[in-house]
Amino acid sequence: MIDDSLLAAAIVALQEVGWKNLTLERVANAAGVSRVTLWRQGVTLEQIVEGLLVRLTSEYREALWPTLTAEGSGWVRLTAALTALCDVAERHLPLLLASDTIFHEAHDFTQTSFTEPLARLLRDGMSDGSIRDVDSHEMADVLFNTVCWTFVHLRSRHRWTPERIKALLLDLILEGLAPRK
Repeated sequence: MIDDSLLAAAIVALQEVGWKNLTLERVANAAGVSRVTLWRQGVTLEQIVEGLLVRLTSEYREALWPTLTAEGSGWVRLTAALTALCDVAERHLPLLLASDTIFHEAHDFTQTSFTEPLARLLRDGMSDGSIRDVDSHEMADVLFNTVCWTFVHLRSRHRWTPERIKALLLDLILEGLAPRK
């Protein structure tokens, strides 16, 4: 298991050089140690990247699990899930700013679907009448990407507070899922 301080250093290095130019030496420099020190400790770049992906995936799963097992309408639980997605994006903002493919990388490594929980909540909402009929898998992709990447952009480029983004973004998005009159 990779130390949290080394994962933090990897994020710093990622912000500077991006995924394609990330090296063990750059991570070591950001951590304030030599590459040889990491090498002697048996640390590889692959382990560091895996550590980042596993941590992101684990936090996402932990954040969404309560919404999947909670009581309430699909609408209420989907709202909670999208709020949790914003919270995960906030905690991993530097990593998400380093790569817009991070969730694809995490999926490929962990075989975790980041959209399936949202698809399930959409189906639950359609079943209980709190969400209009949609293609749950397609809409889950749209929801995940719209919420996550809009949150990242507004947070980092516009410097909005997480609370402001969640209030405005989720209101806009969830209104589009309301049953049509």
